[in-house]
Amino acid sequence: MTDMSQGSWLWAAKGVGAIAGSAASLVYILPQGRREAASRFVVGVMCGVVFGGTAGLKVATDLGIEERIGSSEMVLMGSALASLCAWWALGFVLKFLGQHRPDRPRRDAEGGDGRES
Repeated sequence: MTDMSQGSWLWAAKGVGAIAGSAASLVYILPQGRREAASRFVVGVMCGVVFGGTAGLKVATDLGIEERIGSSEMVLMGSALASLCAWWALGFVLKFLGQHRPDRPRRDAEGGDGRES
């Protein structure tokens, strides 16, 4: 096990951090069903793996600890954070885009419920 390369350790740290952050996200706000739980878990793991290194570097730099921790720890921390925050960021973007759709009926239009009479 000690003959793993540095790249392998970084990928392992990304995976473990992404899974841990995604699991914490599911526990923090319980999903409504299995489909939502699965989609949140997958989105969290994907975001943790993709953005883990960048998020870890940003957090370590802001805290001033980038020289004190190793690259594996930085990636683990960033993957967990990115995975934990992925669902909230995605929800914010979808809510923002949903409010600005031109084909969406307005609630304050005639009738108050968005239906045309």
